[in-house]
Amino acid sequence: MPLLSCRSSCFFHVIFAKIFHMSKNIEAGEIVVLVTVPNEDMAATIAKALVEARLAACANLIKGIRSIYTWQGKVEDEQEVLMIIKTQMKLFDGLKAKVKEIHSYEVPEIIALPIAAGSEDYLNWLRRSTA
Repeated sequence: MPLLSCRSSCFFHVIFAKIFHMSKNIEAGEIVVLVTVPNEDMAATIAKALVEARLAACANLIKGIRSIYTWQGKVEDEQEVLMIIKTQMKLFDGLKAKVKEIHSYEVPEIIALPIAAGSEDYLNWLRRSTA
């Protein structure tokens, strides 16, 4: 008996094709980058540097978040500012380097998430606003 029936095989082929297509979109597409910083002044400094360099189209600064994490073997409980940065995947390495250059943390949080869908008008603006 075959390991996979034709129905199963076809199903997995479609799934793998969709995953491959999605991975191509992620490589070339738009992303949201999350960065936490210790205060609003640092967030504004980083945001302005990224937008001026066209590494980001926009950065939202959300103050008053509480972060609980371990650092050097100790549990920390700190107030931080969360940056939500919109850019393109092709610019991520430059954005990451710029954040590390300015950021005061030894190991800053810099996490990229793909934008699965969005207003085409907004995404076009994002593309035009970044290098």
